[in-house]
Amino acid sequence: MEKKSLNKFLISKKFDTFFNELTNVFRFLGLYFKETFTSPFEWKETVNQCFNVGYKSLSLVTLTGFIIGIVFTKQSRPSLSTFGASSWLPSLISIAIVRALAPLVTSLIAAGKVGSNIGAELGSMKVTEQIDAMEVSATNPFKFLVVTRITATTLMMPILVLYTGLMGMLGAFINIHQNELTSFTAFIKNAFSTISFLDIYSSLFKALCYGFTIGVAGCYQGYTAQNGTQGVGKAANATVVIAMFLIFIEEMLIVQVVNAIR
Repeated sequence: MEKKSLNKFLISKKFDTFFNELTNVFRFLGLYFKETFTSPFEWKETVNQCFNVGYKSLSLVTLTGFIIGIVFTKQSRPSLSTFGASSWLPSLISIAIVRALAPLVTSLIAAGKVGSNIGAELGSMKVTEQIDAMEVSATNPFKFLVVTRITATTLMMPILVLYTGLMGMLGAFINIHQNELTSFTAFIKNAFSTISFLDIYSSLFKALCYGFTIGVAGCYQGYTAQNGTQGVGKAANATVVIAMFLIFIEEMLIVQVVNAIR
């Protein structure tokens, strides 16, 4: 009986912890939307964070997108060649990159690079009491640190997704041109003949959702970090894990909605 009571107590405690954390997350989100639309606005810091999120990720995104285009083309060619449908390769690549690979891969890269950086940066500021010092100096730390970063990740992710898609298509074209001697004009015509505006809009909507998720996960974990330097590491690690998990959940839900509309 004592063991059963102890197990019930532990389960109840875990549920209480989960719902308390969920309540804190919703409060965090509510404060973000409140601070976002109230003056003063931190335009300069927002632009600075957009630079950190976007420009500093270009090299990694360029290399990854280019490799994805080449590798996916190489993997798809044997299957299509078996059925004598190699001419469909540009259409297949464009559908895969625009609908799924570009937003998903870019967001996962951003979750590892940008999200962990935000979590570690805010976490170190939290445990060293720099955030408390900002409050004493009459600066709104939430608006300056959190609102600017979440806004930057939300705005820059669609741009990075478009750029990743462009690099992926470039890699695919180079591989197809080397093997099938397809011209650039024919490649573009075949690639975009099967892409609709719904595919592009849904991809950009995914990017907005993923960028917002990465920003919220990083800022929340960093802004609420505790236990010194150990808490900083936990904040960075938790940001990556939570952001990737939520991205996959959002991907599944958005795909279902888009397929229903299509």
